[in-house]
Amino acid sequence: MRGWYTFLYCLVYPVFNLVHPGKVIGRENIPDGAVMICCNHTSDSDPLFLCYAFRLKHQIRAMAKIELIRIPVIGWLLSKAGIFGVDRGKSDIGAIKQAMKYLREGEKVLIFPEGTRVRSSRGDVSQPKAGAAMLAVRCGVPILPVYVPEHKRWFRRTPVVIGEAFTPTVATRKGTQEEYEAITADLMARIRALEAQAR
Repeated sequence: MRGWYTFLYCLVYPVFNLVHPGKVIGRENIPDGAVMICCNHTSDSDPLFLCYAFRLKHQIRAMAKIELIRIPVIGWLLSKAGIFGVDRGKSDIGAIKQAMKYLREGEKVLIFPEGTRVRSSRGDVSQPKAGAAMLAVRCGVPILPVYVPEHKRWFRRTPVVIGEAFTPTVATRKGTQEEYEAITADLMARIRALEAQAR
């Protein structure tokens, strides 16, 4: 699986880095081992910005909408590289189990808590889901907040700000829905706070 990830990484990098070069702030905050990566989501290019910000040293397992995985050839290649689909709007137990499997194996899993692209420029309202918080608690891994600006200029460096990882705490071993929602609110506040470093 790592071989396919490396292949796609190197295949796409020359073109993507030419048209959308990135500027990484806080790469030293990336922890070793398993971590739940959570980022705001404003464009289809966000996963690529994160993959290249983390470099090949830190391979990312990204959760993507199931429609992407169902695209012939492309979906097959993405699946081979460790990207897995989630059926949005439903309780996709398969996607949850896959994310937990990766985390328990020491992998880095990327989830966009908002679930879809949210653009303030068009008046979108963020409605983050608590799934990432639940996975982090259940697997006992830290959460790493990341911020990518909404506006990405062609052929200009786009900052990717990696914040400090934090370990969510709950009163019980599995946590409650209320605790997951509180962790999610804290997470989104941490992501928004990173915007200042991107200016």
